[in-house]
Amino acid sequence: MPDHPAPQSKMIPVPGWTEFLDGLRDLPERILARLPEAQQNDPQLRQEAARLALSAVAAGAIDALASDPDHPVFVPQIGNYITLGQPNADTNYRSAKIAPGGIYRLRGRRGNMNQAVIAQAGPRPKQVEGSVNLGAPRPVHDINKLNVDAQGRYDVILSPARPEGYTGDWWELDPTSNALLVRMVGSDWNTEMEPSLSIERIDIPAPRPRRPAAALEAALRGIAPFAGFIAPLLVDRPQKLRNDGFVNKLRAIDFSQMGGLKGQFYYEGAYDLADDEALIVETTVPETYVYRSLILTSDIYETLDWYNNHSSLNGAQAGVDADGILRVVVSARDPGVPNWLDTSGYRTGVIQGRWVDCSSEPVPSVRKVKLADVRNELPAATPSITPAQRDRIVRDRRAALQQRPLW
Repeated sequence: MPDHPAPQSKMIPVPGWTEFLDGLRDLPERILARLPEAQQNDPQLRQEAARLALSAVAAGAIDALASDPDHPVFVPQIGNYITLGQPNADTNYRSAKIAPGGIYRLRGRRGNMNQAVIAQAGPRPKQVEGSVNLGAPRPVHDINKLNVDAQGRYDVILSPARPEGYTGDWWELDPTSNALLVRMVGSDWNTEMEPSLSIERIDIPAPRPRRPAAALEAALRGIAPFAGFIAPLLVDRPQKLRNDGFVNKLRAIDFSQMGGLKGQFYYEGAYDLADDEALIVETTVPETYVYRSLILTSDIYETLDWYNNHSSLNGAQAGVDADGILRVVVSARDPGVPNWLDTSGYRTGVIQGRWVDCSSEPVPSVRKVKLADVRNELPAATPSITPAQRDRIVRDRRAALQQRPLW
């Protein structure tokens, strides 16, 4: 008698998985829908929109896999390869979910970053079409202000009320906060050291029980809505700047409702350059400030690849001329000067700058010149950078960035 295969049982879909996939199918198209029609049909931009969608899915997946308010951990948030929200080139971003009203202990080595802060975050306001309101800023805590022992280690409690009898460092926790957002900002990438970070909830037992199916399903189901909200959120900002007449010129902007930190003053504008053109960005520098930077973004507001291109500058990298003016050249081809922002193959995009804790808030002027005339438009004492020197600079900055801890 011939053998007969055993009947195959019908597989029952895992709850949430099909909905997860269905919720992401048209995400690139939703991103592109916020752009002008000519850009929607650009083959390059279409693939970059897909990459941005993938960034959102990656961020959501990390959150789904790692987020547990009872057993939290600081995980990577955005950066050179998860480009949501136009990350600052000098900042390492991490986040951890927490339970409202919980009691948490943070400890590690303090490091010596230009800035190392932990901001509280809470539930987002209800979003309406086109809204970018993420809520008013919540308390921000400065790691650099914590006490340390002889080994440079800090130890701080974060809770709604100071624990009875506790005399160490303490941060007050807003009882509605449900996440912590870490920003570690460096100017001198070779010498500044990130703080090490650990976090634990101390008002519950230490062991982590097996996560129930309902919690795993809820995390899975949350990825697509998160990605669908965050990926298209800012992609139309470059076009809005053009529509408002800020092409090759800059204006002050307020990011306080978009998670911007108190004390940061931003300015930005769209750029539009041919290969033989350059922009010269000029500004006085505040008498005092903690940090300054300039970065470039693409037409969908992704920060240009600063690991592999000379496309960002901060206070340790861009010198001020003898007359007190900061001058930066933006162009597709290397002008052979130290203060250069490489458009990296993006003919159009956005220039964005910031001052932090500054004594004044200047908005730089911008003028367009022919690339061949750049030298004549700069002070005679402006140093020259040879192609070989530039190659070494880019290789060294890439090495320094890769050596900064991301997790």
